[in-house]
Amino acid sequence: MSVRLTVDALAAERGMRAVFSDVSFAAVGGTLMRVTGANGAGKTTLLRILAGLGAAAAGCVEWSLDGSPLPSTSASIFVGHSNACHEALTVSENLAYAAALGGADATPGRIEHALAAFGVRPLARRRFGTLSQGQRKRASLARLLVAGPEDARAWLLDEPFVALDIDTQSQLAALIEARLGAGGLVVYTSHQTVPIRCAHAVEVAL
Repeated sequence: MSVRLTVDALAAERGMRAVFSDVSFAAVGGTLMRVTGANGAGKTTLLRILAGLGAAAAGCVEWSLDGSPLPSTSASIFVGHSNACHEALTVSENLAYAAALGGADATPGRIEHALAAFGVRPLARRRFGTLSQGQRKRASLARLLVAGPEDARAWLLDEPFVALDIDTQSQLAALIEARLGAGGLVVYTSHQTVPIRCAHAVEVAL
């Protein structure tokens, strides 16, 4: 399955003030797209619009899978600055809930695999609210893997390497490389320079 993203003349506002305007680009599966710009340029705003979590002031975002249109809310998995997890639930419960929201049937084995990939399997039964900042980040990123390898949704990652140690940054980079190699689309922002090997990388500057 091949996902495609097309953005045409996109504009965003914050408090009646223009954040960015006339942003256009297209990307297909296998592409690593890095969104760059100064603080306040609208990088997070752009990712949220792509994910269907925010409204554009003008322009349009079109997602498709194998040529068939997809709604923004089901075309991608968004992991942002906020961990978007319930503090009263355990780590495993949060992953199961996230999978259900995305329409996936995450088995206990798949959840364990996702947690192990980010080194937080021993924390599976811990309540999310008791975790350290780094543990929260890794548990939140594990949501990317609970749907399984057949999931064709794009990954939208806002500063994914923040609060991760060097080893975990390398693990995440390797997972992104594997996703790209399998034909996935990854759009991310980052102020950190973490090497990610890929066949096709593009940059969108705001």
